Amino acid sequence: MGLNFCNLSILVCLAVPVTVHGQASAPPAAAAEPAPATLQQAKELAAKGKLEPAMAILNSLATATPEEAGVEHLRGLILYQREQLPEAEKALEKAVEQDPKDMEALEMRGVTVFRLGHPEQAIPMLETAHAAVAATNVDPQYVLGLCYVDTKRYDDARRAFAGQFGFETDSPEAYLVTARLLLRREFADQATLFAQKALELRATLPLAHQLLGEVALAKGDLPKAVSELEAEAKLNPLNGMLYDRLGDAYVRNGQFEQARQALNKAVLLEPNATGPYILLGEALVKLGDPVQAMHYLNRAVKMDPGNYVTHNIMGQAYRALGQMADANREYKLSVEIQHRNDPKPAGAKQ
Repeated sequence: MGLNFCNLSILVCLAVPVTVHGQASAPPAAAAEPAPATLQQAKELAAKGKLEPAMAILNSLATATPEEAGVEHLRGLILYQREQLPEAEKALEKAVEQDPKDMEALEMRGVTVFRLGHPEQAIPMLETAHAAVAATNVDPQYVLGLCYVDTKRYDDARRAFAGQFGFETDSPEAYLVTARLLLRREFADQATLFAQKALELRATLPLAHQLLGEVALAKGDLPKAVSELEAEAKLNPLNGMLYDRLGDAYVRNGQFEQARQALNKAVLLEPNATGPYILLGEALVKLGDPVQAMHYLNRAVKMDPGNYVTHNIMGQAYRALGQMADANREYKLSVEIQHRNDPKPAGAKQ
């Protein structure tokens, strides 16, 4: 018995796949497996500042056996940037074990070990490595110098800092820059010796007398501070910060007229520094000119409203003007700011 046209049409429709735009649709293909992430992809992400996805790839690659060379190197650098120093040190140690010629990893491990508080352990790593660590903007020569300072190897520190700045190792500049960095780390006595040696080598070297004056000022030796800073002013008369320090020494030593003269130069040469305005206001109050003092103190408040010292001196100026309500307001504000900036230690009673 034959099929009628209608039944035949139904069978044809069932047998032939549905077409789209006149072509038969292909059966769905199986989804392709995503390609595994690579170290190169992690490097590209890290270079763009996308540290989280880069680290996710690196952590996955670190599980492979054997681990691909370079994974721990990049992991260590990212961990360092994230301030995860113990983890960074372990990763960089492993990177060096995998590739003893990886000087960048060795340097960064030395830097990390130094920051973890172990300068003696960091020194041989930094001495061995010579390549620059440009990726993290850390100069290992400088860190090596700090390691020498912290281990009291001061002459080795001088040689390292001289290399950092391109000075001859026995030059007056090498002694002076070492003195400055020693003072920054609060090695005041050793800084004094190095600054004095710099002046022995070159009596006209700028900034050496200033450093000696700053040390004397910090120790409260005001005559010595004034003497050294005045000597610096003769050698370096356009140094605005020098006049700030000299004005401070004069104020503390009760030489208010000399302070006014020095600080007038400071505000001209360093108009964006608040210190000279505050000190000048204090000197003018002591000289009996509170009106002029308020001019400079108001400028200091506009530049830094959160400085409690400024408000304290403003209180003195208002008091000298007989404006006690304004004076008390400034004194109260000074105390509030000081307490806000110096919170009570943990466990202290409120």
